[in-house]
Amino acid sequence: MRRFGLISAAILLAVAPAVVTPGFAEEKASVKKAANPVAKAGKGEKVCRVKMQYSGEVKTWTCKVEEPCCVWHEINYVKCGSTITGCL
Repeated sequence: MRRFGLISAAILLAVAPAVVTPGFAEEKASVKKAANPVAKAGKGEKVCRVKMQYSGEVKTWTCKVEEPCCVWHEINYVKCGSTITGCL
């Protein structure tokens, strides 16, 4: 039982930085801000667009073709997902 608690804590610590610091993940995923509403995809990229449910803001960003476009309306957050874990 104690081992399960340690494993749970390790998983929580591994996931927490991604949840707590969304700004870093957005920069790393090359998210385009509203200042550039007309995002253009380069070679091997696609344009992702979504209208946020609560604010009505339209967000536009680019991801690699194989990466999914991920959106969390509840926290007003978008990013490019992973080919392995999807939008987790």
